Parts: sequence; structure tokens; C-alpha cells
Amino acid sequence: QGRLGPGRMHHCMRLIGAAQRSLELACHRANSRTTFGRLLSKHQSVREDISKCFSEIEMARLLLLKACHKIDTQGVPASVDMIAATKTTIPFLVQKVIDRCMQIHGAGGLTEDYMMAEAYNYARWCRQADGPDQVHQMALGKQIIDRFSG
Repeated sequence: QGRLGPGRMHHCMRLIGAAQRSLELACHRANSRTTFGRLLSKHQSVREDISKCFSEIEMARLLLLKACHKIDTQGVPASVDMIAATKTTIPFLVQKVIDRCMQIHGAGGLTEDYMMAEAYNYARWCRQADGPDQVHQMALGKQIIDRFSG
């Protein structure tokens, strides 16, 4: 766990940065692309998608900060619960954010002109690297149940 925990946090930091950049690109696109005679940014569904992206990025950021704080103050062995929660949650949230941002871009979001397709694939890779989500969730669930059954 000594190296794996901080490594997982590093991946999550990169993912949050990619999600933030994807959101910025989506906002620029929404303010420059016109559909049905209106800017994309004027459509309610696009605004809802942007709002969800912002909220999910902030949730991911706060979860990561809490996990890093616990690692700094209590060490890696005592932080396994937060590391597992972070490792399973952030890649999933980031994948959803990037997917919405790609939708706002349309087919252009899939091209190499933007970094979103690569970031989406990286988020998917992070869900498998260092053990699939299910393994971490199983261990985390056991740890939480044990914590409250004593």
C-alpha cells in the first residue's frame, strides 16, 4: 500500500485536471456553436449538463483533498478506506463529466483536436489499473461494516 495509495491519488489529480479542461472546452464550444438559431449555451439541457459537470468535478476535488489530508496526517495504512473510495469514485465521475463535454462538442469531441477522447480512455484505464473497482469496493465495504460492528 505504501506506493499504491499515493500513485492512485496522482492518477486522480490528473483526472480532475482533465475533467476541468474538458468543462472549459465545452463552455467555449457552447458559447460559439449555434443550433436552431441559438447558441448552445442558451439551451436548458446544455446548461444542465454544464451544471452537473461542475458539481461532479467539485465533488471529486473535495474527495481527493480529504483523502490526501488523511494520508498526510495519519499515513497510508490508516487511509486505505479513503484511498479506495477515491480510486473507485473519481475515475467514474470524470468519465461521466468528459462524456457530457464530448456530447456538447458533438463529433468534434472524438477527434485528436481536443484532448477529451484521450482523457476519457485514461479515466477508463484508471478504473482497471491497480485492481478493478469491484475489488476495492468489496474491501472497502468489509472495512466499513467491521468498523460499525464492534
